[in-house]
Amino acid sequence: MPAIQAPTRISISNILLPTDFSQASRAAVPYASALARVYGAKVFIAHVVDPEAHLSVPLDRLPHEADPVWQEAWRDAAHFVSNNPLPNVTHQEILERGELWDVISSIITEHEIDLLVLGTRGRQGLRKLVLGSEAEKIYRQAPCPVLTVGPRAGISGRPHKPRQILFPTDISESSLRALPYALSLAEENDAILTLLHFVPLVPWQEQGPVAESAQKRLEALVPEEAKLWCKPEYVVRFEFPVEGVLGFAEERDADLIVMGVRQTAGTTLTSHLPWTIASEIVSEAPCPVLTVRG
Repeated sequence: MPAIQAPTRISISNILLPTDFSQASRAAVPYASALARVYGAKVFIAHVVDPEAHLSVPLDRLPHEADPVWQEAWRDAAHFVSNNPLPNVTHQEILERGELWDVISSIITEHEIDLLVLGTRGRQGLRKLVLGSEAEKIYRQAPCPVLTVGPRAGISGRPHKPRQILFPTDISESSLRALPYALSLAEENDAILTLLHFVPLVPWQEQGPVAESAQKRLEALVPEEAKLWCKPEYVVRFEFPVEGVLGFAEERDADLIVMGVRQTAGTTLTSHLPWTIASEIVSEAPCPVLTVRG
């Protein structure tokens, strides 16, 4: 397999941070801030106000200055920004009313968002996200990469500059869409990049040749010029992907996991296997997970 013909440097100019002013949102701020400084990006902090209730007798819409719900949201937004500063980062607050995904989708298009940073609630809340809440639409349908700060990542207290980056891959085309992000982040942070490949259910008698073949395929993925500044490692293990990735992340005290996921057909949220794997990893990972749609 030849080395990938893909850029090893990425460009991030605009980052979107949706917030409901919760602790989960606050936990995501340092990651958005750190990435904005690395790439010289602008951060858009967005809050979506619930759409107005449908009344049997239509009423004139209140002007914003007379709408108590809107005014409270503005106060909460100002409080959120003042208590979660983004030092040396250009940022802008956005307050819109409507359905969550419709508004977020519009912001992504209007402001040409390159990366979405999503904080999730506690373990129970994340399960809801995975099982079909409105937040899942952001996670699964956003056309740009999504950095999800899960419940364990948000309370880890680890430095926000990644030193150990994991790139689990099944070496499929959709999986490899994420490799340029892993390479670029490793370069920008002088981090160790570990390419992981899991092959479950292989008899121990056959594991030697399988591991050797898989490692050669992993090594061929990294362009020669990238090896001058990146510190790639290649690991092949005979485990199921979810348990393997989570176990290795704990073992290496990983700072970031970068994964490619297959695009969901149409606009449905059916659980294709790569999404199931990614969702389970996001819900349990001890560090943020960057998912890139193939």
